[in-house]
Amino acid sequence: MFSDTAFAVQKRSIAIAVSKGARHQSRLTVGSPADSPVILMALPTQLLTSSIGLTPLSGLANHYDGLLCDIWGVIHNGVAAFESAVDALCRYRASGGHVVLITNAPRSCREIYPQLERLGVPRAAFDSIVTSGDVTRKAVKEKAGAPLFHFGPARDHSVLEGLTNPIVGISDAKLCLLTGPLDDAIETVDVYHSLLIEMRDNAVEMICANPDLVVRDGNRMVICAGSIAQRYAQLGGTVMFAGKPEAPIYDEAVKRIASIAGREIAKSRLLAVGDGLPTDIKGAANNNFDAYFISGGIHADEFGDLKTAANVTEAIHRIKSQNLGINLVGICDRMRWT
Repeated sequence: MFSDTAFAVQKRSIAIAVSKGARHQSRLTVGSPADSPVILMALPTQLLTSSIGLTPLSGLANHYDGLLCDIWGVIHNGVAAFESAVDALCRYRASGGHVVLITNAPRSCREIYPQLERLGVPRAAFDSIVTSGDVTRKAVKEKAGAPLFHFGPARDHSVLEGLTNPIVGISDAKLCLLTGPLDDAIETVDVYHSLLIEMRDNAVEMICANPDLVVRDGNRMVICAGSIAQRYAQLGGTVMFAGKPEAPIYDEAVKRIASIAGREIAKSRLLAVGDGLPTDIKGAANNNFDAYFISGGIHADEFGDLKTAANVTEAIHRIKSQNLGINLVGICDRMRWT
């Protein structure tokens, strides 16, 4: 189990130069050229001591006007909401911040609202939702008329509503809309090998509505559409990814949060929050957002309990080595306010 208490190991003081009047330009950075990776917080009125440790959201909140926050693995585990995450988001919004939930769910955002309510996530915790399903629909509309095969479970059929493409079987398709495995009990992509080969040989273009590779459903890990799309690409098929880490879903989220705030918000004032390294963290790096990593999601078994400064340092080093140029401003076991 993870510790519920954030901690910090004090290191040597590092002077941080902040220009006068730079109240909204201060940034958070991780890493020091002469020391182990450290978490620094730059404030215009004081110099802080660098530290290595878990960072609760309250330690970052004042530096950002908005959060682009992942859902599954950060706010809930598919069974129930994480109370500490809900509390943190509610407190952040109460302090004046804006929260847009950004998820690789391959469905319309209107389906996510009641799902979150059932899991115990109140509307007070967020302003709006952007899904990869929303972005996918836009991509399919650009290929109106192409015979389309829906590769996914029946619960994702809402993503097809309003589309003009004829829905066909795999042998007649020119476009594949991939939303997930046909059966949630399937734990390997291998069962789809022959189907993917047939699609490749017929030059079927695939649009992947959920780039996530796996998700933790309670205590069980299940494959997502991203695993199937990855295999199709490996077999030589053409794939377009609609969600994180690609730009279109972030572009939509930035537009949404600007609409909510009533003004444009610079990327430097938006914080990307997530638990997935190949999606949330890579997406932050590729799209120039600061990143806040929640280690207790799909990578919980890999990162361990993070109860020691050494473990946190190793986690930071691993994340930075896999995402060159990432501005990782914090890491925590679970999202929480303090």
